[in-house]
Amino acid sequence: MNDSLHSTVPFLAGTLVALLTVAALGALPRGQVSAQAQEAATPAARSGANQLLEEFRHVEVASVSDAAEQILGRKMYMSHRMQAIFLAKFAGFALTVSLKKDEGNKDPNALAGMMAAIDAGGKDSVYVMGVEDGADIAGMGGLMGTTMYSRGYAGAVVDGGVRDIAQLRRIGFPVYALGPVPSTSVGHYKFAGANIPLLCDGVPVEAGDIVVADADGVVVVPRAKAQEILALAQQMDFKEHSMYPFIEKFHSLEEAVRKFGRI
Repeated sequence: MNDSLHSTVPFLAGTLVALLTVAALGALPRGQVSAQAQEAATPAARSGANQLLEEFRHVEVASVSDAAEQILGRKMYMSHRMQAIFLAKFAGFALTVSLKKDEGNKDPNALAGMMAAIDAGGKDSVYVMGVEDGADIAGMGGLMGTTMYSRGYAGAVVDGGVRDIAQLRRIGFPVYALGPVPSTSVGHYKFAGANIPLLCDGVPVEAGDIVVADADGVVVVPRAKAQEILALAQQMDFKEHSMYPFIEKFHSLEEAVRKFGRI
């Protein structure tokens, strides 16, 4: 593993990115985000944040989940309900959007804030959407996904349904959601805020948190603990991947656990 991440430099750089981003967002009306917020960071800070994400991309999500639970004392993984539309692996910074029920609304701008938030996101963003009671409502579809793809988003996680699967698969944009549904949120929901704390499949997410996903599922890493969780996850990954050939050679799980201390 890359020992440079165990130093304080990337941590301080990543913290600076977060602070500058929060400062930029704080100057905006509630529920809006700045497309230039990340550009406020220094090159060194951006480099540190990029390095942090790159390291998370090379760690298995199961190890990140175990590390987060050990360090935070709580589960930070989403349930089996959160399914990928195709197998993918990604890591990025959360851009949160919340939709609330507003059945029968005729307001043409009811979802305008959602669209503005999507257009304000950029490279390495992960769109994290909370849709109130949204299992049978498509929180996002092909138009939104194509926009995210074109802007360099890493992926999307929707606590609701998803539609236009063929288009999302065609462009290769990874989405985790509760399942495919053909419905629309138009006329049924209204925008309730962007870059605000929310629950996604029961897991707390704040703007700027790191979201990681692979074939095993989705985990949220609080930004303030990202460096610590990453270091432990890397150790767990190294042990586990060292155990595979040991088990293949000696045919014993007990011996492997005694030697490496990982299960």
